[in-house]
Amino acid sequence: MAMFTSVLVANRGEIARRVFRTARELGVSTVAVHSTADASMPYVGEADAAVHLPGNAPGETYLRTELLIAAARRAGADAVHPGYGFLSENATFARAVEDAGLAWIGPPPRAIESMGSKIEAKKLMDAAGVPVLPRLSADDVTEAELPVLVKASAGGGGRGMRVVHHLEDLRSEIAAAEAEALSAFGDGTVFCEPYLATGRHIEVQILADHHGTIWAVGERECSIQRRHQKVLEEAPSPLVERLPSMRAELFEAARKAAEAIGYVGAGTVEFLADDSGRFYFLEMNTRLQVEHPVTESTTGLDLVALQFSIASGEALPAEPPAAVGHSIEVRLYAEDPAHDWQPQTGTLHRFHLGDAAEFGPGGSRSGLPWLRVDSGVVSGTEVSPYYDAMLAKVIVWGATRAEAATRLAADLSKAQIHGVQTNRDLLVRTLRHPAFLAGDTDTAFFDRHLHRTEIAAGEAGAASLPGLAEPLADAATEDLCALAVALADAAGRRSTAKVQKGLPSGWRNLASQPQRKSFTTGQSTHEVAYRLTRDGLVVEGDAQLVEASPERVVLEVDGVRRGFRVAAYPGLVCVDSALGSVALKPVERFADPSAQVAAGSLLAPMPGTVIRVAVKVGDKVEQGQPLLWLEAMKMEHTISAPADGILAELAVGRGQQVEVGAVLAVVQAAEGEDA
Repeated sequence: MAMFTSVLVANRGEIARRVFRTARELGVSTVAVHSTADASMPYVGEADAAVHLPGNAPGETYLRTELLIAAARRAGADAVHPGYGFLSENATFARAVEDAGLAWIGPPPRAIESMGSKIEAKKLMDAAGVPVLPRLSADDVTEAELPVLVKASAGGGGRGMRVVHHLEDLRSEIAAAEAEALSAFGDGTVFCEPYLATGRHIEVQILADHHGTIWAVGERECSIQRRHQKVLEEAPSPLVERLPSMRAELFEAARKAAEAIGYVGAGTVEFLADDSGRFYFLEMNTRLQVEHPVTESTTGLDLVALQFSIASGEALPAEPPAAVGHSIEVRLYAEDPAHDWQPQTGTLHRFHLGDAAEFGPGGSRSGLPWLRVDSGVVSGTEVSPYYDAMLAKVIVWGATRAEAATRLAADLSKAQIHGVQTNRDLLVRTLRHPAFLAGDTDTAFFDRHLHRTEIAAGEAGAASLPGLAEPLADAATEDLCALAVALADAAGRRSTAKVQKGLPSGWRNLASQPQRKSFTTGQSTHEVAYRLTRDGLVVEGDAQLVEASPERVVLEVDGVRRGFRVAAYPGLVCVDSALGSVALKPVERFADPSAQVAAGSLLAPMPGTVIRVAVKVGDKVEQGQPLLWLEAMKMEHTISAPADGILAELAVGRGQQVEVGAVLAVVQAAEGEDA
């Protein structure tokens, strides 16, 4: 079978760019497909050809088999790579691609089908001798079997998944999981299994060719998760490194799984393990995984290139290369971890991660740590509400795990990410946390450490550890950043002044009132009062001005000089320093009356679609009672009553699109009660 000449990637964003990189290196031309919202995304401009799929929602665009195949034909592609997500594990799509005479860069449709239902997949694996968790009947679950996990049979990524701790909640949680699964995957089938609250998520990368060779290419640990979705992945697994005999058992189970279904191509067999090394089959992902770069980094392989060669009929060598060193990947999401992981949208004004290599290199033997970024965005990208909140994957390789974690935390903390709130600070705190560095990384990691302030044990004079959701910059740093912004703004005004340009802003021959400016960060307000006199900066506290320009301010505090990089955008100023990054919003001197909303108004925390409404106007509601649900960036978000009262207004209905800040409902105090 000859290598194809042109490949259409039936996907978007980061994975499309990743496949394009390898295709270019192999001399294969590339075809992108894009929704209306994605027309200006980087991957579209990087492709040799691009085809527009009208609409924005995945159901209108990236999930339309007939549109994708028509696009391949129109652009002259002779192969299709599905990426991950969307239709990557859809056997019907794979068959349609092959029926159209196109090469399918993925496993055989029958293998996808056999793993498409988690219920049937577990039966197959049990018969093949792969350890599985028992399936529980919802009608027979007992108190002793709690907690249980309700899972969608047809999908993954945390959709249609609920943890149930109380029997009385089981039915309602099953109904909610069924509804979400039906919406996400078109199949509402769910099942129950025992829930291991502190399990370890271990997976094995496999590659299999058409000639009977099956590789188990190292394991990855993906235990640190939020909402059952991975946030940090690493290779090798700290647990498996501690229990060396476990690796051979995992590899054997993974090969059995692949052999049982006649697998060909790249895939991943996922297991849930406990600290003793016992493991159980979770599912098999019949596609390339998001976290594949950590395997590439430790082995030197290009997994996408191997997908291409296998699809072309080429044989794998007898054995895969040995893994060297340690690699860690973090997923940079546009979200707010401190507020239930709410996704964020808007313009990404600046996105810069130092000397990171884009989508490579694939491995290292130099002994020096290096950084890689796989990203779907660049400076200026508009982050829309229609798709996943992941902006980029940041990957590091080091000779040791400690070296990799140290380098990745340092580079992330220095990254310039302006315009959209992200989980960057959470990732840095995670990489520096003693529990992570000790390899204590089960699936309950965030439950234990997200909001709690702890004491680092085992060290003399140990200091408190802030919760992972807290920003790197503390209140004192935010105050300094606010001062730096005020001084940078003053420097900018003086540089453009028509008269008396040589005098400082607000300068008086005699002492007068200080210059005043206010900024907000989250729920905090920072007021700056300063005077620029003949003797220099006069400000409350111990800060002294060393130099100031519109882009950079140097302050001396307690004898220590610190530089602050200042970047101003409409309604937003971002400050980067060694103390952390801070985003400040200038407070306008005169409020806009049109921006005021009625008391008791519930505002949309992000753009999204109303998928359910549980109340009607006039209903009595209680504090914390769910009123409606929004879907945004592949996640459901509950909008609850802020206090007891009456639902006085319902401004939205099921299926309605809303923008951030839109009024969803108004809750008023019941008659005779305080507002």
